[in-house]
Amino acid sequence: MTTTDPDTEVGRDLLRFPPDFLWGSATASFQIEGATTVDGRGPSIWDTFAAKPGAVLGGDTGDPACDHYRRYPADVELMAELGLGAYRFSLAWPRIQPLGAGRVEPRGLAFYDRLVDELLGKGVQPVVTLYHWDLPQALEDHGGWRNRDTAYRFAEYAALAHERLADRVQLWTTLNEPWCSAFLGYANGIHAPGVVDPKASLEAAHHLMLGHGLAVEAMRAQAPADHRFSIVLNFCSVWVDDDASLDAARKVDGLQNRLFLDPLAGRGYPEDVVEDTAWLGDWTSVVRDGDLDVIATPIDWMGVNYYSPTRVAVADDPLVVSGGPFPGLRGVEFLPARGEVTGFGWEVDARGLTELLERLQRDVGLPLVITENGSAFPDVVEGGEVVDEARTRYLVDHLRAVHRAIAAGVDVRGYFAWSLLDNFEWAAGYSQRFGIVHVDYDTQVRTVKRSGRTLAKVIGANAVPAHGYDLP
Repeated sequence: MTTTDPDTEVGRDLLRFPPDFLWGSATASFQIEGATTVDGRGPSIWDTFAAKPGAVLGGDTGDPACDHYRRYPADVELMAELGLGAYRFSLAWPRIQPLGAGRVEPRGLAFYDRLVDELLGKGVQPVVTLYHWDLPQALEDHGGWRNRDTAYRFAEYAALAHERLADRVQLWTTLNEPWCSAFLGYANGIHAPGVVDPKASLEAAHHLMLGHGLAVEAMRAQAPADHRFSIVLNFCSVWVDDDASLDAARKVDGLQNRLFLDPLAGRGYPEDVVEDTAWLGDWTSVVRDGDLDVIATPIDWMGVNYYSPTRVAVADDPLVVSGGPFPGLRGVEFLPARGEVTGFGWEVDARGLTELLERLQRDVGLPLVITENGSAFPDVVEGGEVVDEARTRYLVDHLRAVHRAIAAGVDVRGYFAWSLLDNFEWAAGYSQRFGIVHVDYDTQVRTVKRSGRTLAKVIGANAVPAHGYDLP
C-alpha cells in the first residue's frame, strides 16, 4: 500500500491519502431504522429495554428513530451528494429472523435487498455489519449471549444473510463492539438486556467471540474468493501520569483491548486478565476444546472504532472494586478527562488514535479500517445551517491522526465517520447528536452540517488540510 509524504505536496498544505483509500460513514439498524413492528419484525432486546421506565433517558425508544426504513432512498441520495464511497450499516437480526432462529421473514430480507441495490445504483459500496446489539428478544429469553447456543444461532443467521446478499456485498463484519454487548449489557446493565452479573458478562464475551468465529467459518465456506471478513472492536489508548500507575493501565487495557484482540490473533485469553478476574469465579469454564481455534479463524481486516483515550491511576486500595462496566476490575481509579470534551464528556485528543493504529499494526498485522470515529455535540439549526465547529475540528484532527499513522507505515485502508445521521443514542436516547447530517426528529428533515460538508471536501480532495480546518 502506498502513502504520500505531505512534504511533497504543493505548498505543503494538504495531507493526501492513498489513491485507493475508502471513504464512508456508518450507522446501526436499531438507531436509525424505526419501523420496529413493521413487516414481521420481531422484538429485540433494545425494544424490551427501552420500554422499561428509566432505562433510556427521556423514555425514548427506537421508533421512529430516523425512519430510515421508509426514507432510505433519500438517505442514500444524501450519501451520494456527500461523495461517500462506502456505507457501513447493520442488519437487524429480528427483522430477518423474528425469533432469532428458524423461520426467515422474507420482507425483512427484501428491505436489505432494496437498500443494497439503492446503494449500488448510486455508486456507494455496501459494507454489512451482521450484529450491532439488537439481539432478538426470543434468544435473550433463553439466556442471550450467556447461553452458548446463541453463538450457533448467530452463525446460522450470518450464513443465511450472507447467502442472500453475497452477489452484491463483498465486505462483511460479524460483530460490532462485543465489549459493549458483553459488559454494558451484562456486567453493569446500562445497555440492553440490563443484566448486572460481572462473571456472566465474561462468559457472554466468550460466546460473542465464539459466534464471531463460527460466523466467519460459515460465510467463508460459501463465499466467493473476493469476499473479505472482519470484526469491529472498540479500542482505547490507556494513559497514565506516572509509572506507579502502569499496572492500572495494564488491567484496563486487558479488559478493554487484549481480552478480545488476543484470542483473535491466536494467543488465547490473556493470562493476566484471567488471573485478575478469577475472584469473580471461573468464567473460563465455558471455554471448550477447540473454541479458541474457532475464534482465531483468520479474518481479512480489522475494524477499528475509536472515540477517546482513557486516563487511569492506581487506587489507594488495591482490592477496591472500580465499578462501571469492567468486570472484576480492582485497584484502578478512572481520572477525569482533560481539555476539550464532547457532549458525553469524552476527552478530545486525536493522538490516541495514531498511537492505537501503530500498536495494532504491531499486534495484529492486518489491514485496518476506521469503522467508527466521531463526536457528539449539541447542534442548533440557524438559517437552515448547522455550523458545528467543534465536530468539524474533531473530524479533521482525527483524520490528520490517521494520516500520521499511514505516513509511519500503518496499513490503514479506510475511514468511516460516525455517524451519517443523528440517531437514537442507546441509553442516552435522542439527547446526543453524532451525525454529520442533522435530523429534526419531529419532521424528519435532514440538514447536512458543516462537518458533513467538510468531509465531502476531504473525500473530493482525498486529503485533509495540514493546517486549519477548511479546504477550498
